[in-house]
Amino acid sequence: MSCSSKPKLDIQGHRGCRGLLPENSLPAFKKAIDLGVTTLELDVVISKDQKVVVSHEAYMNRTICYDTTGAEIVNDKAFNLYHMTYDEIKAFDCGSKKYPRFPEQKNRKTYKPLLSEVIELSDSLNPEIRYNIEIKTGPADYNVFTPEPQEFVRLVMEVINSYPIAQRSNLQSFDVNVLNEIKKQAPEMELALLVDGSENINEKLKELNFKPEIISPAFELLTPENVKEYQKDGYKVIPWTVNRLKDMEAMLAMKVDGIITDYPDVLISLSTVY
Repeated sequence: MSCSSKPKLDIQGHRGCRGLLPENSLPAFKKAIDLGVTTLELDVVISKDQKVVVSHEAYMNRTICYDTTGAEIVNDKAFNLYHMTYDEIKAFDCGSKKYPRFPEQKNRKTYKPLLSEVIELSDSLNPEIRYNIEIKTGPADYNVFTPEPQEFVRLVMEVINSYPIAQRSNLQSFDVNVLNEIKKQAPEMELALLVDGSENINEKLKELNFKPEIISPAFELLTPENVKEYQKDGYKVIPWTVNRLKDMEAMLAMKVDGIITDYPDVLISLSTVY
């Protein structure tokens, strides 16, 4: 046992561990847990039959998916998950295709799982695992690629409340309408404001009608000064997506509360030194 009172870094496996295995897949979540992450970071969308599906896009991204025959997808947005049943979605192979951005990724045939499947697998492997669930939508997507925030949040909360995970989960979104809606429907949920590199953290905070527990910005927006300031104001600071060693070192030196990375194996090794 350590006598140190240093708070433990929240190591979040981005989409499971995208650098090592196909993103948002059961094999990636299993691997991330095996590596020892604190938290699984994942994205959810909604199918035609109102299932909560783990996927970064609300369509079949041709960069990572083959169609049901194993062929290349030409027009990926034609495969709108909000207009497909879950059985139709599950038939696509979103793991065999090589992803040039992640040369170390071990490809294998896999599918987009349900949020419920991810929870059941992950909790069976580590009943203390945490979940950081991103609701993927924006005003231009409402009623086109996703439901409106009220319905989206209702469906996600229905799944979360079916398992004993609410106390070790947080929801995150770039969409302030979604975060305001979650606060209304599930005031007890811990919430994270996602901030893109082109946005201003303070301006975006003003768009919320409550104070979120977590600020989760593109890591390039952080400085030693603003990290200290946000923490002093009571926020946890958890940047994304920190993949290069030198950037991990910079974030650790700033004493952020957690780090979202595609390479949790590297971060885990590094965090023992800090």
